[in-house]
Amino acid sequence: MKKPESAEGPPPSQLIDERIAGLGDWRGEMLARMRKLIKEADPEVVETWKWMGTPVWEHDGIICTGETYKAVVKLTFAKGASLDDPAKLFNSSLDGNVRRAIDIREDEKVDASAFKALIRAAIALNTAAKSKPKRTKKAAE
Repeated sequence: MKKPESAEGPPPSQLIDERIAGLGDWRGEMLARMRKLIKEADPEVVETWKWMGTPVWEHDGIICTGETYKAVVKLTFAKGASLDDPAKLFNSSLDGNVRRAIDIREDEKVDASAFKALIRAAIALNTAAKSKPKRTKKAAE
């Protein structure tokens, strides 16, 4: 599942390491913790670096992004609106039709097992979508 490293610069995992270290405060610690939980939930996850500096975790498509702002670490799930969230982790971007996000503020705790379940659900959704045969115009007629 690992993608080959690009010859154009450091691998994404190194760029994410550098982002975490560069933050130097609670946001770096939180991003590192959430990254660890993502990897525990899916040891085959692929880390990418997109949109001019956003850590992204993928498995058969984007699972989530990890953005950092002054007051929050934001984990945006690409298909979050389609996921069950019984623990009510999603607390941001709730009005959209596709994405959902988790905003984590300093000193907030995130339920690790509920978060890992959400990661696994996102992967299952991506995998199911990838395995569906694509409808062609002829098949639709």
